Amino acid sequence: MIRILIADDHAIVIGGLKQLLAQVDDVEVAGEANTGHQVLDALVRDRFDLVLLDMNMPGPSGIDLIARVRSHDADLPILVLTMHNEVQVARAAFKAGAAGYLTKDTEPEVLIAAIRKTAAGGKFIDPTLVDQLVFDAGDGQLEAAHDKLSAREFHVLALLASGKTVNEIAADLGLSSKTVSTHKARLMQKMNFSSNADLVRYAVERGLAK
Repeated sequence: MIRILIADDHAIVIGGLKQLLAQVDDVEVAGEANTGHQVLDALVRDRFDLVLLDMNMPGPSGIDLIARVRSHDADLPILVLTMHNEVQVARAAFKAGAAGYLTKDTEPEVLIAAIRKTAAGGKFIDPTLVDQLVFDAGDGQLEAAHDKLSAREFHVLALLASGKTVNEIAADLGLSSKTVSTHKARLMQKMNFSSNADLVRYAVERGLAK
């Protein structure tokens, strides 16, 4: 039996997933979480075989939450289920440690296949993103830009592009403002940005803003 923790801040999504997975003999919804903090608390209290994770929730979320889950249990598979269909976001999720990535318009049978494969230790990529991921892997321009960033730097980039200040990002991620400023300075240097406008323009053009 595959014990799943569903992490999403929309009750209707969790309800739909529970209804779907209740029909699957080898899958059990063993826990629910509506915030990043609830995800981390649940992992301390109970054992799961898979985390089915939305990218945008209150508290720690996205790339940062994936990294935190991996820090707690490096062997626990994380299957991202999100509205984001941008290949750059998918690549960042895999870089942070996700085992699979699906969009929320995925067919039920594809989701179930992804759950089984990632729970067994495999990788799964949304079929609609496969070609883009393959072709982007050889794109020198992409590798010269945000692929140089660490998972944390990428997350800070996305939050900055969404309009958040350094202090707001520090509060969201549980870091000091000085640490966030350091991440910002490093990503600006790595990507040769000379201003916040450069950063925002780059992120918006590539769908990286949260």
